[in-house]
Amino acid sequence: MARWYDHEPLLAEVLETLKAYQPELKAQSQVFLDNLCAQVGEEALDRFYQQVLAERGNKFGNRWYDQDPQVSKAVELLRILPPEVQRQAAQSFLDSLKI
Repeated sequence: MARWYDHEPLLAEVLETLKAYQPELKAQSQVFLDNLCAQVGEEALDRFYQQVLAERGNKFGNRWYDQDPQVSKAVELLRILPPEVQRQAAQSFLDSLKI
């Protein structure tokens, strides 16, 4: 079964990298969320995330990134972005991990 990020190699790389960086993930997720917030606004991000939560029945799953609400929010917001924005966000996220 294909995962939501399998269509884009860069997204797949981000998710695999995130999995490997679990100890540092929370801080990097906050940087990512801050960057998204600066680009689209906190109100828009909150609205998008509320949609995601409503789709999920306000429940977190059993995926590795669901263990931390902040990380889950970053991944879920990445999931719902338009494809071009996904690629840009994914590249930005990978670049931030290299610092």
